[in-house]
Amino acid sequence: MGFGDLKSPAGLQVLNDYLADKSYIEGYVPSQADVAVFEAVSGPPPADLYHALRWYNHIKSYEKEKASLPGVKKALGKYGPANVEDTTGSGATDSKDDDDIDLFGSDDEEESEEAKRLREERLAQYESKKAKKPALVAKSSILLDVKPWDDETDMAKLEECVRSIQADGLVWGSSKLVPVGYGIKKLQIQCVVEDDKVGTDMLEERITAFEDCVQSMDVAAFNKI
Repeated sequence: MGFGDLKSPAGLQVLNDYLADKSYIEGYVPSQADVAVFEAVSGPPPADLYHALRWYNHIKSYEKEKASLPGVKKALGKYGPANVEDTTGSGATDSKDDDDIDLFGSDDEEESEEAKRLREERLAQYESKKAKKPALVAKSSILLDVKPWDDETDMAKLEECVRSIQADGLVWGSSKLVPVGYGIKKLQIQCVVEDDKVGTDMLEERITAFEDCVQSMDVAAFNKI
């Protein structure tokens, strides 16, 4: 009895044909017979072997309950068609076959510790990369209207005073003079600020401190970047 080599396409074909009219390897409920055959299969069967694939996915869902499934696990040669001999694992194997992975998870304590160590290493690597990733800095673009006292105010001097304000997280941009009437022009100036370092209240306080030139300051536009 057997399925041939369950790690080969031919063996999987035998398994697929065997399961064409069966839900399980033995009987009418999942058992240790299914566990034994499942563990011998190296991975999900291809989609065209739909009987084997259906069975594989179904048995995989019992991963946490494998030890409690009924029956006694026997050698692979005790399952399958009577006219087929089991040859799984009998041929020459490469390093991948030598490192066969138990798809249900190993009960061996040493393997469990190794898996735990690898998982912790990967988590540590992920946390390290996450820590190195620069945090997103919230910024805003602000358009300010700075009004002079009268038409005799030196607007070049006013702008120089405004731009003299320096702070961490503050960058001055373009500016222009905008007529407001009666020969008076206001300074309209752009700036970009880091929200947690510079606020409009601070800007107003610093700008209106130049009281010889500045009558008032208003926020004309405020946009998050």
